[in-house]
Amino acid sequence: QVQLVESGGGLVQAGGSLRLSCAASGDIFSIKAMGWYRQAPGKQRELVATITIRSGSSTNYANSVKGRFTISRDSAKNTVYLQMNSLKPEDTAVYYCNADLWMYDSWGQGTQVTVSS
Repeated sequence: QVQLVESGGGLVQAGGSLRLSCAASGDIFSIKAMGWYRQAPGKQRELVATITIRSGSSTNYANSVKGRFTISRDSAKNTVYLQMNSLKPEDTAVYYCNADLWMYDSWGQGTQVTVSS
């Protein structure tokens, strides 16, 4: 069982930055990878970035955020971060942390990111 808690969302002006945090607890040793997804009003939830946990720190990004967002992890804190720079209004969404385990996925409650133009 893994529980995820996101934090760091908020309101920021276009071009600004935010850093999201996702703290994992529970059966953290069963996590294969973690990632960030987002869901904007009227749209389906989409992948933002992923990072492997057990086999290193291989990362993957959606094309829309490449060069602007960086996913990283702190193993000692069981925490994954999403550094978001050069934010655009189209980045506005609820951002969800995800943990990919061997037999199931876990999701955080989501944190709102709003980027004003």
